[in-house]
Parts: sequence; structure tokens; C-alpha cells
Amino acid sequence: MDISAVNALSYEDFVNIFGNVVEKCPLITAAVWTSRPFISLNALEATINEFIDALPESGKEGILRCHPDLAGRDLHSGTLTRESREEQARAGMDALSSAEASRVARLNEEYKRRFGFPFVICARTTDKTRIWRELSERCQNARAAEMARGIEEVKKICRLRLQGLVLSDAPNKL
Repeated sequence: MDISAVNALSYEDFVNIFGNVVEKCPLITAAVWTSRPFISLNALEATINEFIDALPESGKEGILRCHPDLAGRDLHSGTLTRESREEQARAGMDALSSAEASRVARLNEEYKRRFGFPFVICARTTDKTRIWRELSERCQNARAAEMARGIEEVKKICRLRLQGLVLSDAPNKL
């Protein structure tokens, strides 16, 4: 799909296709639809990023809270979004040993207790070893720094999801 096809989408089709580029936040996609026409995929991504950046801290925290725990309850119950399921599987988070699953659950809980939102990382570009290291290291960050880092990870996820939807030859396509 090229950018002219994206620009020609009805509101409903645009939200249906792009509604989960930011995990469980179709409102963002709905809001940026009014900024059409986009001159490029990068312009669409920039518009989404600008919308996110303009949100108050509570809105940014809400975006982070929409993300599931890595290798958490949603993965095991089958309630992850298709995108999250495929991204976590690509990182190996769906095939953890019992000891690994316990370690991740403990780190996820420590992180949420410290910051009030789940750990967010662009799983599509990493593996479980790096995820564990990042999760352990990022638990030491200040809350404001971690919120900013989480939002940057959201933007990376968004970029790859947009590319996967628009570019037929996208690297890391799901």
C-alpha cells in the first residue's frame, strides 16, 4: 500500500488498519486521520509521534499501561493482540522454561511496583537475553527517565508496525 492509498482510506478503514500501531490505542490513529494527506510514511509516523509527545504525562502513562507484560498473563491466556503475540514470539518470550518464566514474572512485578506501568521494549528487535538485561537495568532508572524511555520504545514499535502495514518489503515484517 503506498501513501496515496493510505490517504484515500475512509476514517473507518484507516482506524481498522492502523488502530493498533500504538498498542490498544486506536484513539491516536483516529486523531491523526484528520491530518491527512500525509506526504510519506515518515510524515504519518511523525504525526503520530507529535500526538504522543503533546500528551500530558497521564496520557503517556496511559499508553504505557496499554502494553502487556512480556511473557505475562495475556500471552499465556491467549489474549494478546496479534501484533504483540507475534513480536513476543519473535523474541522467544513464548517458549520460556519454568525458571525463565518465573524470573521474568518477578522482574515484571518489580518494574510495575516501582513505576506503576509495565516494562515496554521493542521486542521485535531483540531477544530474551537482552530483554532480561534491559528489564533488570531499567528497574534502576528514575521514574521520569523510564517513562521517557518507555515512550521511545512505543515509538519504535509503532514505526515497525507502520512499516509492516505499508511497505511490502519491510524488514522485520510480521
